[in-house]
Amino acid sequence: MSPPVGRVASNQDVPKSADVVILGGGMAGVATAYELARRGTSVVLIEKGVIAGEQSSRNWGWCRQQNRDPRELPLARLALHRWDNLNAELGEETGFRRTGLVYATTRKTDLNAWERWSHVGKQFGVDTRMLTGAECATMLPGNSRHWDGGVHSPSDGRAEPELAVPALARGAQRLGAIIIQNCAARELETEAGRISGVVTEKGAIRASAVLVAGGAWSGMFLRHHGIRFLQACVKSTSFYTAAAPAVTDGGIAMEDVTIRRRLDGGYTVGLSGLGQLQITPYGLLQARDFWRTFQTRRKGLTFALGRQFIEGPEAIARWKADGISPFERIRTLDPLPDAQLVERGIARLVATYPELAGVRPAECWGGMVDSTPDAIPVISSIASRPGLFVSSGFSGHGFGIGPAAGMLAADLIGGEKPCVDPSPYRYERMIDGTDLGKPGML
Repeated sequence: MSPPVGRVASNQDVPKSADVVILGGGMAGVATAYELARRGTSVVLIEKGVIAGEQSSRNWGWCRQQNRDPRELPLARLALHRWDNLNAELGEETGFRRTGLVYATTRKTDLNAWERWSHVGKQFGVDTRMLTGAECATMLPGNSRHWDGGVHSPSDGRAEPELAVPALARGAQRLGAIIIQNCAARELETEAGRISGVVTEKGAIRASAVLVAGGAWSGMFLRHHGIRFLQACVKSTSFYTAAAPAVTDGGIAMEDVTIRRRLDGGYTVGLSGLGQLQITPYGLLQARDFWRTFQTRRKGLTFALGRQFIEGPEAIARWKADGISPFERIRTLDPLPDAQLVERGIARLVATYPELAGVRPAECWGGMVDSTPDAIPVISSIASRPGLFVSSGFSGHGFGIGPAAGMLAADLIGGEKPCVDPSPYRYERMIDGTDLGKPGML
């Protein structure tokens, strides 16, 4: 099951028109709706399930610059400045705190990579410091491991996904945005080659701009309209604990387990680098495009063949505007957590911090992390469909950089000066022969 997510009221009536229609109620779509509403743009957000029902409430809640791919650093830095102001701006709790984050390891390869990254990070003004093994021991008291070293980013932070995204959605509503939940988008409408609106299961909405921000489902929706979008999904497992002794106020990434302190006094726990790759039709068709990504991450992957092959976001599907779409058949993508990974996570947590002995999961969940071949999102217009925009493929990074991604998408939709250089996030890199390479730092 998913983490408990804050409730967002839903408009019942579908308006006949809006300036912008956003498809998807995760962080990317909600943050864009909020930024557009702040600027006085009329915006309707359509969500097939509920706000933050999928990956946007299932992530670890890290808000970081540390170890970001350099192409994402401008967004990451801008996002932290937005996070700083959101609690006061919204009048609601997002859970954001600048607590600092620590990475610790016994592997020389990690230390070498972090050392190389630290030089890049400092060029962007990131406050980052390499740690010796002794400094790790001092910074992580009560930790039973003998570290070779680590890295500390004191200005990074954490937030609560199940609070933050609904808070942004309610903030957008107070500014005039219309949010319609349990309503799937079925089809784009065009006139003379330009976007003219969206057909939903509850009626059509005319609009001159549409943003596809459907997370794991973006690829399927775009393929339905003849638009190639390279996207692959990996199932992850996470859990959180009840209130427990404070071994950190921020987040710690270790080579086999990652923890983040929560506002409620518990910990959100993830299994570093571990996931399940579901065998799917489009996964097979895109295997060549993702080969280098697979080579980078294959040690932590297992494989499975299940219902995702025939009904998930990477399945082959066809539908009509007046018929039921796959998005109505699966309102919430809710994969089962891997019970063995949960037990492994608890065992690693307790072995690392003996004072947490007896701690058990309060909630466990699975999630589908959608990635692009280079692990960089697409935040871009689609030149072949004037009026169509995409904000998707965040590759597990979308929550932390979400507030800035929303600003950039709003800038592009409104034809304003972009808040950061948008070229690393352009859609055309997927189709123009650009060498996508392999993911940088994650």
